[in-house]
Amino acid sequence: MSNHEIATLAGGCFWCLEAVYEQLVGVEKVVSGYAGGTVSNPSYEQVCTGSTGHAEVVQITFDPEVISFRDLLGVFFTVHDPTTLNRQGADVGSQYRSAIFYHSDEQETIAQEVIRELEAARIWDDPIVTEVTPLADFYAAEDYHQGYFRKNPNQGYCQVVIAPKVAKFRQRYMNQLAGDGKREGHSWTISIAKRSWNIIPIPITMACWTIPISPMRRTIPCAAIGSALT
Repeated sequence: MSNHEIATLAGGCFWCLEAVYEQLVGVEKVVSGYAGGTVSNPSYEQVCTGSTGHAEVVQITFDPEVISFRDLLGVFFTVHDPTTLNRQGADVGSQYRSAIFYHSDEQETIAQEVIRELEAARIWDDPIVTEVTPLADFYAAEDYHQGYFRKNPNQGYCQVVIAPKVAKFRQRYMNQLAGDGKREGHSWTISIAKRSWNIIPIPITMACWTIPISPMRRTIPCAAIGSALT
């Protein structure tokens, strides 16, 4: 493996974040898991109760010479809503909170700077509630969660919630996708190095459907059906 760094991010369902980050050039590995809680080696069922204090996270191993931590945060703040406390759309609970678990003082500084820049740019009407906190422990999620969208593209939640988000992400970051050509001059859609924010958040709507999946259930935002078809 080349010279690499690690980022740990929480922004709602880890299936969604994993499906996005594993497609970026410079990202070497994405592992879904749990962080920020008080119980060792929690199970998915335990985390879903909200009693362990963990957030669903993705841990991203990346090559900083190809994609920077700032670049990763640019994607992070595009594909989730950082203004909703303990929820992302239909997924509600502290396990779905927005958080950046930093691995170094440098990551903490960058995260705080990015949040200040976004707040100054007034991207959202509501204030950003993303936590910036040091990573204590990371626990990989169960095997069936890893690569979930890739392995289960026809599953209900994947089709209605994740697929539209991934499609919009791919359209916006087409020059940064692994296997989709070269990054032209390392010029990202969100030019964080130049402090030129041009984020168009992907809408996250409220729920009115529930589709059973194994072993738990996730609610499906009915309005997402329309976006999936457009």
